[in-house]
Parts: sequence; C-alpha cells; structure tokens
Amino acid sequence: MQLPGKAFHLHTDESALSDLYRRLDQVRWPETPSAAGWRQGSSLPYMQRLVEHWRNRFDWRAWEHRINGFEQRLVEVDGQTIHVLVEPGSGDDPLPLLLTHGWPGSFLEFIDIIEPLAHPERFGGRIEDAFTVVLPSLPGYGFSPAPKEPLGPRAIAGLWSRLATEHFGFRRYVIQGGDWGAVVGGLLARLHPQGLLAAHLNMLGCLPALGADSALTPEEGAWLARLGALQQEEGAYQQVQGTKPQSLAYALTDSPVGLAGWIVDKFQAWTLGASEEDPPFAMDWMLANLMLYWLKGINGANWLYQVARSAGDTRIAADECATVPTGFSLFPHDLIPPPPRSFLERVFDVREYRVHARGGHFPALEQGELLVADIREFFRAFR
Repeated sequence: MQLPGKAFHLHTDESALSDLYRRLDQVRWPETPSAAGWRQGSSLPYMQRLVEHWRNRFDWRAWEHRINGFEQRLVEVDGQTIHVLVEPGSGDDPLPLLLTHGWPGSFLEFIDIIEPLAHPERFGGRIEDAFTVVLPSLPGYGFSPAPKEPLGPRAIAGLWSRLATEHFGFRRYVIQGGDWGAVVGGLLARLHPQGLLAAHLNMLGCLPALGADSALTPEEGAWLARLGALQQEEGAYQQVQGTKPQSLAYALTDSPVGLAGWIVDKFQAWTLGASEEDPPFAMDWMLANLMLYWLKGINGANWLYQVARSAGDTRIAADECATVPTGFSLFPHDLIPPPPRSFLERVFDVREYRVHARGGHFPALEQGELLVADIREFFRAFR
C-alpha cells in the first residue's frame, strides 16, 4: 500500500539520556506517612524500585529498536503533524482499523496486539479477520508535535477523518479506542461518519447532555451516583490539567521522578480499584511509556483537558446522537465504570454491549487476547 507523509525512524540523542540519568541520580524523595501505601497516590517503595530500575536496568535503545520494527510516518493534516504507526494486514482485503490511545498511555498501549490484529493467522485466527492497523498519536503525545494552539477532541476527530479518508485514501474504515480514544471515536461517529463503517469503544467517552428534566431509570441513576463518587476519588488530575496545566507543567517537565509519580498511580488505581497491590504491568513497559512523555514533554498532551473542559467536547446533545454502529467492551475497574446499556443508547447506535468480569482502563495491556477477540468479532459484520 502507498503510505502518506514522510518516513520516521526513532533515535534519541545520547545527550538526552545522559541528562535523564543525571536527574534520576539527584532525586529528592518526599516525606511519606509510614502507612500511606497507594492510598495517597504513588507508593514510595514502588517508586524507589521503579527509579532504580530506570537508572540501572531499563534499556531504552531496545525499545527504540522494537518501535522501529514497525512502519512509521509523519503525516501533515491541516497543518498538524501526526506520528502514525502502520502495520499492513494480511490477505487480499484487510479492513483499515484506526486505534486511538488516551492519557496517560500512548501508542505503546497497543504494541502487543498490533500483530494479532494485522496477522490473525499467525496467532491461531482467521486471515479473513485481518486489519491494516493505523495507530496515530494524538497531537502533543508520543512523536506527534504539540499543536501551536491547544486542540480539543472535536478538532482531533476531524483530523482523524481526513487522515483516514484523504491521506490514506481509505474508502471504508473502522475505529477502536479508550480514554481520549473513546471520546475521539465517539465524536468521529457523530460528526464525520463518511467512510466510517463502525466504531468499537472500551469506555464511555461522550456523555449525553442531560437536563434537569431528563428522566433516568433507577439503574442509570445508581450508575451516575457511582460515577460521581468515583470522580471525587480519582478526578483531581482532570481538574488540575483542565484548569491550570501550565502550573503543573514546570514540575512534570523538569523532574522525571515527578512525572513518574504523577502518572504511575493511574496505572494502579485504574486497573486494580481499591487495592494496595502494585500496578500489574512490567516495569519496562511502564518506563517506555514514561519515556515518551519525558523526552517530548507532557504539557502539550495535557492541553487536551483544558480545551475539552472549556468547549464541552465530551457532551453530546439528544439531537446529536451518532448513527454509526457502535460496539462496547467494558471493564469493571475502569476510571468510568461500565454504564447501563440504556445510558449508552442515549448517544450511540449500540450494536454490541459486553461487560467483562476483569480488567480496567488499559485493556489492550491487561486483557489483550480478550480485547482482540472482541474487536475481531464485532467488526466481522462490517467487512
């Protein structure tokens, strides 16, 4: 297939790694209550082990090599450069699939499921289920430069539509995502249905704009109460990033340990719920994901929260409901707990609704085989 844009090859200057190691060597650890655990945020014992691993054992060059094993492009869409990882699928007619990540993840969330999606026959599946995987990084994330002015998810949905239909030339394609990927995917289904056959989401990103007179079922009311309580516990980061991202940026841009502390507890709380266990992910993956935010700087990624908050980009009015067929695979320990199907149907044309017994906010990492099976099965009807 003819690929748009310019080829991209990842190589980090040695000076950037030397600077990182110098900063890690000079870490100042905070005072911590003896029984804090994970209740107050990132656990001090875990953070100390993570930083020691980062400084002495983590091999970023090996991750560069792994990332460079995939085709990568820099594509300019409406003046915004987008980093895109591409894996052409097997067979005669693989279905184009846009995978979209969120925060505090990156395209690396999907790195273990790219090949099973693109080449199912190599993993015990059917070649007829193959996808051409197109994995763009959101503006300001990964190797996509930050926009000159902050962009919201509605604008990004427009970029994704043009990336797929104009730059890649897809006459038909599908999208999958969670977190911001679920917001962008939902808005794409609502605002840019041209060529989009179906969407598959693993989180409710776009909520209905409920009024004071909106009638709720008892199940919906109970779910909204649970969501509100969970947001009280876990939503502080949204308030900071959505109101004062610049104040936060100085600490996260200057200190790799500060950056890790801000991000790591999300990988614990949003996968394990109310637990004192450490995050269920390999430290090497955690650090590779952190490196994307450290090398580039996190502030451009955090702008997305401010725009979405001010513009109301995550709300869809009753007369704006998406008409593109949409499937949901939902997981119990997600930041937004699985809503009732009736609540989703206020916004989406729901064709598939699954609530799994395990997993959280990062299913491509936590439950990769399960998510791949759901994606294959749902999109089979749209080939």
